[in-house]
Parts: sequence; structure tokens; C-alpha cells
Amino acid sequence: MELLEAPESWESLPFELAASRVAARTGKIKAGDYQGAGATPVVDQGKEIIAGYTDNLGAVIRTPLPLIVFGDHTRNIKYVDFPFAVGADGVVLLRPDSKLNPKYFFYWLQSLRLHNLGYSRHYKLLQDQQIAFPADVEEQQRIVARIEAQTSRVEVIRKAQQELETELRGILNGYFAEICADAEWKPLAEVAPQVRRPVSVEAGKSYPELGIRSFGKGTFHKPAIAAEQLGSKRIYHIHPGDLIFNNVFGWEGAVAVVKQEDAGRVGSHRFITCVPKANVATTPFLYFHFTTEQGLHDLGDASPGGAGRNRTLGLTALGNIRVPMPDYNKQMVFTRLWEKVETTRRLQAELAADLAAYVPSLLAKAFRGEL
Repeated sequence: MELLEAPESWESLPFELAASRVAARTGKIKAGDYQGAGATPVVDQGKEIIAGYTDNLGAVIRTPLPLIVFGDHTRNIKYVDFPFAVGADGVVLLRPDSKLNPKYFFYWLQSLRLHNLGYSRHYKLLQDQQIAFPADVEEQQRIVARIEAQTSRVEVIRKAQQELETELRGILNGYFAEICADAEWKPLAEVAPQVRRPVSVEAGKSYPELGIRSFGKGTFHKPAIAAEQLGSKRIYHIHPGDLIFNNVFGWEGAVAVVKQEDAGRVGSHRFITCVPKANVATTPFLYFHFTTEQGLHDLGDASPGGAGRNRTLGLTALGNIRVPMPDYNKQMVFTRLWEKVETTRRLQAELAADLAAYVPSLLAKAFRGEL
């Protein structure tokens, strides 16, 4: 049973007495029946507060609001104070006891660190909890107000981050289109030929691997693999500044620029490495092209076959893809702009991680009576 170190003057209740389950007697809307617009919002156990809409007025929950929605499979928690219909399965509706401010109870639920049981049901974990609270409901409301004052600032920052990223992408798109307007198009193999740098595997050594995310989301670091685990698997050196593709998922934008922090890592035989010719092309420019609609389309055409792993990016087909080749000096201007954007995004990602850690810390502080 989890009980934070709350002030001695606070009361406490086991979860089974702190809240009661509310039956959804009006039925549930199947996921396949969600609408993009409609008379009534549909709330399910997914991440978004509203999953869709329905015109089925008979499905509207007919019980006093607000209610707390707990995702039995997902552990997502929502505060719902508007008329809604329940969507799909796994939705648990909760009404806190009259001793508890509904939002206080909602934030307390969010503060819990429930073990992830996969797609099993998690409601049983709530039944092991105990909630501490000040007896004065007005004091509970004061705590809620302080929580929301802080979390609202976090949301403002998050929104500003999203708007900045959209603006930066727009600037890159605009300049890219401008310098490509009258550019000559050439085969990729002519401006950035493929390179293989085989690794001589030595017994007793380990080799840290590099991964490529789809949709142009960059590289990531995989655990080192021991020489004995490689078997017949071939690995290759990868250098900062390389343009790399994953030949299995190239069709969904598995392309990246190898960063300085990726130095010393290796790639599997699934990786295709291209090295731009000096004073002809830059890696960021080529990478950006392959994240555009035209670039993704061309990668798809060069990856014949069915879905998923059956669609392999061919070496020859990749080399034959024609890419725009504006003046090299213009590419360098684009590259400097791209680098500034990437630096901004990295700082944003660090800030986002800090914000993600801040909210749980804030809630823990609140329910220790320190807010």
C-alpha cells in the first residue's frame, strides 16, 4: 500500500472507501464507430481526453459529473466534467467520496506510480492504495489551485515548444524550396556514392551499435553487442557526417545524419551509408530532401514488395534516385540553418524531459503537504 508521508493532521482512507465505481449503463461506443465530429464527445482509455464523437444520444452517461476516468489497461487518468459517452473497453468510471475534492482525488491518482502490467487490467493495483488528505475541503481546493497554477505554466511552455518547432520547419521548408526551384537533379550515386567500411570483428570485444528511427527522427544508441553474439552478422564502421538509410524501413523515412556523438558506433548490414562528395553536396541537405514528400515517395518506389520487412530498399535503386543539386554555397547556407534548428530541437527535447519529470515531482510534493 502506497501512502506518501503526509502531515499528521491529515486524514486517510483506503482506496475502496475513497471512491466508488460508476456503472456505464448506457452502453459503450465501439472504436470503429467513433466519428470525427458529432453531438457528444467519446471518452475512452486512450491518451487524448476526447477520442472521437457520436450522435448516439442514448449513449450519454446519465449521472452527476464530474467523474474520473481510469484506463484499466493503459493507466491513463482523466477528469471529465462534460457530458460524454464511454468508448470501447477498459474504461473505469470513478466518483470520489464526498470528503474529497474531485480534482484533488484526480491529481492524487496521477501521482501514483502504478506498475505497468502490460495490457492486463490495472484497477486491482488501485485497490492497494491509500489516500491522505486534509479534512478541510477548502484546503484541498487550495492545493488543487497551486497544482494547476504550476501545471498551467508547463502547458504554456509545451505549446510554445510545439509552435516554435512548426515555425522552424516552415523556415527550412521555405528556404529548401527556394534554392531547389531552378536546381539540376542528379542521381544520388553521382553526388553521394555508397560506402562500406567492414569491421574486422575480434573475439572478446564488444561493438556499440547505432539505430535509425523512422520518419526522419534521427539516430539512437543501441547496447553494445559482443563479438561472440554476432555470429555471421556483418557490421560496418559509421562516421559522423555520413548519410545513412535502413534498407528495411527506408520506405517510411528511416534516414539520418550521423552525429558527432554517434562516433565509434557500428551499423548492421541493413544500413546503407552514403558519403557526399566534397564541394558538391552536404549531408543535411540530402537528408532533408529525403524527409520531404518527394523524397519519401522516391524511397517508397525504390523499396518494392509488400508491407513491412518485405519492402527492401535496393542499393542500385537508391543510387538511381534523382535529387536536387542547387549551388553548393546555397546548400551550405541551408546546412548552417539546419544545424541551428537541430540545436534548438535538442534543447527543446532536454527541456521537455525536465518538464516531464517536474510534474510528478510537483504532485508528490503536493501530497506530502509541502505545496
